[in-house]
Amino acid sequence: MDDKKGYAVFFFPPALDALGDAIKPYLVEGMGGPHLLCREIDTGGALIEMTLDGLDDQGAAVELEIMVPSNMVRMIVSVRGDEAFGFGPRLSAATERVAAAPAAPPVDAHPESLPATANVAEAKPGEEPRRP
Repeated sequence: MDDKKGYAVFFFPPALDALGDAIKPYLVEGMGGPHLLCREIDTGGALIEMTLDGLDDQGAAVELEIMVPSNMVRMIVSVRGDEAFGFGPRLSAATERVAAAPAAPPVDAHPESLPATANVAEAKPGEEPRRP
């Protein structure tokens, strides 16, 4: 997964216990718990087929395919290298804009400190706005 694209597959704890030592060499430990990093997944049947990149006994690159019953999988997360990924808090663009916006005037502010439009009384159609 050098191109930083793929899937993180998380399992239910009883599933990890049932799979035991057979799954342990392929698991990656992270903030979200142990998971598999897969290049491809197929969720179209009773088994979830996961394709992983691995190494054989001589250190040569190999393609691994692991299949587990779909009821063992808790969550699948799409992993992209060009986007934020993880389980920490993130601010959306809208939240960042709100945080950067100027604060509203305090409730006990004097009318003189408010913008001029705040002191203009509503005018009827055809009339000039009145200032209080």
